[in-house]
Amino acid sequence: MIPFFGFDPAIRTIIYKTNAIESLNPVIRKSIKTRGSFPTDEAAIKLIYLAIGNFEKDGRNVREWFAARNQFAIMFGERFDA
Repeated sequence: MIPFFGFDPAIRTIIYKTNAIESLNPVIRKSIKTRGSFPTDEAAIKLIYLAIGNFEKDGRNVREWFAARNQFAIMFGERFDA
């Protein structure tokens, strides 16, 4: 529990609001299922990227995600591409 409090409050909010993440999973699953097979891994990654982009544009995302995303970019700059 102690490492959890080491994160910024914006990140903690996103972590305990797992419902936001779980609502994204069906969107990704649906986009992959309708496509079927992929010629390369890159094609699958691109489809997932586009599905997430459409999900964010629809406004169904969590407001706090933008603040958390910025904090992730600061903390894990080399591993997180905002």
